[in-house]
Amino acid sequence: MAKDLLFEIGLEEMPARVVIASMRQLQEKTAAFLEENGLAFEEIKGYSTPRRLAVYVTNLAEKQADKVEELKGPAKKIALDAEGNWSKAAQGFVRGQGLTTEAIYFKEIKGIDYVHVTKETKGKSTFEVLDGLKEVMTSLTFPVTMHWNQYDFEYIRPIHWLVALYGDEVVPFEFLDVATGRTSRGHRFLGKDVTFTNAKEYLEKLAEVFVIADSTHRQTMIVEQIAAITDRNNWQVTLDQALLDEVNNLVEYPTAFVGNFEEKYLTVPEEVLVTSMKEHQRYFEVRDVQGALLPHFISVRNGDQNHLENVIRGNEKVLVARLEDAEFFYQEDKKRTIAECVEKLKQVTFHEKIGSIYEKMQRVQTIAKIIGEHVHLTSEEMSDLKRASEIYKFDLVTNMVGEFPELQGIMGEKYALLQGEKPSVAQALKEHYLPISSEGALPNSNIGAVLAISDKLDSLLTFFSIDMIPSGSNDPYALRRQSYGIIRIIHQKQWNFLLIPLVEQIVATINENKEKYGLQLVAKKEQVKDFIQARMKQFFGIEKIRHDIIEAVIASQQQDLSQLFVAATVLREHQHDADFKVSIEALTRVINLSRKAPGQTLAVDPTLFENEAEKDLYEGVKSVSENFKSNTLADNYLALVNLRPLIEQFFNQTMVMVDDEAIRNNRLSLLNQISKMALLIASLDQLITK
Repeated sequence: MAKDLLFEIGLEEMPARVVIASMRQLQEKTAAFLEENGLAFEEIKGYSTPRRLAVYVTNLAEKQADKVEELKGPAKKIALDAEGNWSKAAQGFVRGQGLTTEAIYFKEIKGIDYVHVTKETKGKSTFEVLDGLKEVMTSLTFPVTMHWNQYDFEYIRPIHWLVALYGDEVVPFEFLDVATGRTSRGHRFLGKDVTFTNAKEYLEKLAEVFVIADSTHRQTMIVEQIAAITDRNNWQVTLDQALLDEVNNLVEYPTAFVGNFEEKYLTVPEEVLVTSMKEHQRYFEVRDVQGALLPHFISVRNGDQNHLENVIRGNEKVLVARLEDAEFFYQEDKKRTIAECVEKLKQVTFHEKIGSIYEKMQRVQTIAKIIGEHVHLTSEEMSDLKRASEIYKFDLVTNMVGEFPELQGIMGEKYALLQGEKPSVAQALKEHYLPISSEGALPNSNIGAVLAISDKLDSLLTFFSIDMIPSGSNDPYALRRQSYGIIRIIHQKQWNFLLIPLVEQIVATINENKEKYGLQLVAKKEQVKDFIQARMKQFFGIEKIRHDIIEAVIASQQQDLSQLFVAATVLREHQHDADFKVSIEALTRVINLSRKAPGQTLAVDPTLFENEAEKDLYEGVKSVSENFKSNTLADNYLALVNLRPLIEQFFNQTMVMVDDEAIRNNRLSLLNQISKMALLIASLDQLITK
């Protein structure tokens, strides 16, 4: 008869960010363990709190299924010796299966007789197998670990108790100094130890000792409690999912409450107040129905309603202390000029081998000018970009950013506006950090976008220059994320971006006055190109571009990054066309043959043509090439596809690799013209057309 299984690992409080991921890992590894051992079950659920990880398996079979296997051994001629006796090979085979030679029979496979045996394996009882849960538990991986007591073993936090129940029986095993049992622990302050008679009692009995083990139920309680508060007061609260998840994984028994602070603090920029509440205290900010910030906050305690007023006062006291600091910093920062802050950046190191933040800003000014001109910003935008690049890091030395690093850029915009900078300049100061995550928000303004690209590209070029190129998972300066940000910005703005020429121009310009810029750049343009193209593959993958299309586009001869996006989109749109296969095959044949063309570029000589097919293809290619630069990439793709009948006719009537060198090279040069145009779209020979 099937029974339910409960396995709980009791721990010291874990960091909130690892709770759900660890619970899912335990759930997945337990399911894999049961499946590998042939133990059938109905469903497996994961439960978690800051102090426990648990799995609950319903209707787990009492034993493994019996197995009957037919096993193949050596060929008959190897299994029998010259006298017809069983050879060592045959004896070793059956011995390895726990059988004797009496079990052997022969079976013909493709005209050859092979030794076979039928092996019956009785399934073990589930109870015998379940001590393997210890290996499941120890196989979990965590971003951070620790060891305790005298043990060398490391885990996310010290293990204090283990519950392992199959039905109403304890699954016995020990780990370190902890033995499995049927007793768990309740809420650290409100509950007590709880003993389960059987696995089915888990959730109910834990709830009696103020532990809500189901994280989904716990989060629902938090959402409903906050909704009750906001409905009662006619407030608005936006439940940021990341914050909600974190709060949920900080508590075992949630109780939401309201705290207050004085209205005078509302004169401090809203972003400062929200950061103080959200990032530092894990509070939800409160707004009125118009969206204006109110002097209240909502938090969640790990406990019940008892003595809640003391908890509220304690939280208010902590927040007010932070707000006092914030107000003081804000007032002090307003006394400083932007010029004073920029001057201080000369003493702030960006990297010991690269130089100061000030020197980085000097380089970015030059890079921004080059890129701004390249993407054709207006004269007004160029003027604003110049000013923004001169000051864009000034807020790093303000008191507010020193206390709240999350506000870098945000406070730059605030302080810049207070000191009379143009709104477009101030906006760029905030936007140059974007995106702050792989899929985060992108700059809205052209000035902010160019400044963001320039700052990120400077980081890429300078770190590559000192041979600090990310390898494996090691990327301490987030160069992969910054490169991915460059790609996303270019894609959003649809700017032409000739990567290699731009890098060459930037390196040459910086190196002309290396004393000013603090560093001589090393032009590792191919390495930079490969690094950025690897990020482009990631981008295309997220955009659901087919793998072979990604490889074909990346392998093209196109230097403009924006055209790679277009090429991938065009090929994706046409991949199911009726003539896609035959067209790509025809162009692939052209590309492959063109590789045999002479090294120097030779003009096609029409006087060497020997048939009409050559002439027709020549005229077709000439027509396409005349409009190739002015046409869109999509039009150029269709133009090349439309050459297919002429290409097929050419190959049907023309031998390319003839003995006459002049005629052969002439034909190869004609094909090379097609190949060069095709390779500006994609390396079409890498497309899969089966």
